[in-house]
Amino acid sequence: MTPPQQWLPRSVECLRNYTVKQSAQDLIAGLTVGLVALPLAMAFAIASGVPPQAGLYTAVVAGFLISALGGSRTQIGGPTGAFVVIVAGIVVKFGLGGLALVGIMAGILLLVMGFTGLGTAVKYIPRPVTIGFTNGIALLIASTQIKDFLGLSTPPVPSEFLARARMLLHYAGTTRWQTVAVAVTSLAIILLWPRLTKRVPGSIIALLLSTTVVAGFRLPIETIGSKFGGIPQGFPHFALPNFQAAHILPLLPSAFTVALLAAVESLLSAVVADGMSGDHHNSNMELVAQGVANIASPLFGGIPATGAIARTATNIRSGALTPVAGMVHALTLLAILLVAAPLARFVPLATLAAVLFVVAFNMGEWGEIGTILRLSKTDIAVWITTFSLTVLADLTVAVGVGMALAALLYIYRISETTTVAPVTREYLEDGHAHILQDKDIPSNVTILRIHGPFLFGATEKLAEATKDLNQYGDVVILRLRNMTALDATGIHALEQFSDRLHRVGKTLLLCGARDQPSRLISRSDFLKHVGAQNVLPNVQAALDRARQIQGDFEGIGRELALEMENRPL
Repeated sequence: MTPPQQWLPRSVECLRNYTVKQSAQDLIAGLTVGLVALPLAMAFAIASGVPPQAGLYTAVVAGFLISALGGSRTQIGGPTGAFVVIVAGIVVKFGLGGLALVGIMAGILLLVMGFTGLGTAVKYIPRPVTIGFTNGIALLIASTQIKDFLGLSTPPVPSEFLARARMLLHYAGTTRWQTVAVAVTSLAIILLWPRLTKRVPGSIIALLLSTTVVAGFRLPIETIGSKFGGIPQGFPHFALPNFQAAHILPLLPSAFTVALLAAVESLLSAVVADGMSGDHHNSNMELVAQGVANIASPLFGGIPATGAIARTATNIRSGALTPVAGMVHALTLLAILLVAAPLARFVPLATLAAVLFVVAFNMGEWGEIGTILRLSKTDIAVWITTFSLTVLADLTVAVGVGMALAALLYIYRISETTTVAPVTREYLEDGHAHILQDKDIPSNVTILRIHGPFLFGATEKLAEATKDLNQYGDVVILRLRNMTALDATGIHALEQFSDRLHRVGKTLLLCGARDQPSRLISRSDFLKHVGAQNVLPNVQAALDRARQIQGDFEGIGRELALEMENRPL
């Protein structure tokens, strides 16, 4: 990519040859994801301690800018669950002015990351840290919604997790059955509606039905109107935030955390979009767009924004082809603000709580905990530390300590790979099965090798080196003889590589793994992805296995051919 093209938004590139057919698909996708974003934007804002319109303003302003200026064709931007905890803490301590200051500082940091190429640094965050704070954020989001889900009558709920849990237990006797009925019904609709159809989001159906019932029967439950007085009708208003310069240094750590989370989540979402759409995003331009969006959002009363994985996936599944779909999504929400904002006062908070319960469950990656617990004690220690600090302390502290601990463990793992031992006859004989020079490699077999430690920070090299799987044979042998160390992030990268090969009808074989990588592979879920029979002790055994696979395939082909020949006309 030439330097001028490197800083060109994907929207400009896509609009050069834009067609009517593309516009129709983008319009449908944008309308669909706009409806999906409606309850989420309000729910994330309320959970963050700000009025519901702040979430809508964020989705309109930041969502439009991220699509218009970003480096991904199908990325959808807006408020997300990742920011709920940290935004709520900032609002409690520094007010809305402090939150605006954090958003602008985070936007500047994202611009610096994008223009300098530092955005690639996010790959140095190890998977146990990512899973740890994702689990923690999901648990915190769910805990903040219990009050509205049950309709509890309580004083202001504390921001600390343990104090919040004690208060919720103390006031459990104030549960309102009408609120619980609306909340449980909304939750059931959200979960079960996709079984009927996926064309209309279940959250929208739950929102419409619950709002109609609450307004029609005048149920005594808390709504957006009773708590916030409704949502102002009209365009988001431009206003310079009222913040104090003295808050810059105290809020700088929070700004770094917001920028880091925005970078990680947006680039992760862009990678997911690439896998679903076959596109390849521009990381630096994506971060530049995130920076502009986060600077602009507070100027219109919004909160921090980033790429939203679930909404991006919905956008692609709805047929989106270009960034125009993301801009239509933002304009859809703007149209709702202009036309239907007064009706929002009837929306029950119990329904938005149900929406966030589902979000918390989906974003938590709870299935990854079992995988982490089967890995090394060091990976488990990093995960537990990050998770515990996220829940019990502060997200900024959790990420910082988790990264520091991971860095120390990285040094420890590297030091473990250094060995000093004599060359013996047994060593020479054992090595013969691993060398390639005297091996007969079938034409349908491709051999790749990993040399050195395959730890967080290095795993991206496998994805970059294997972008085009069409150039490989039917069987791909990954030679691990010279891979000296492996961690949870490396295991995850190998799983993704195996899944990518499987989707295009190719088979992955691993061979020659040394002691530490071999132990980690056997303890993890990786064998479910590749199959125990496809992990071999050396390259000779892998080549034999490749010939067996080819023979089985040819045998099936012959059987099918004979069946076709013997089939009566």
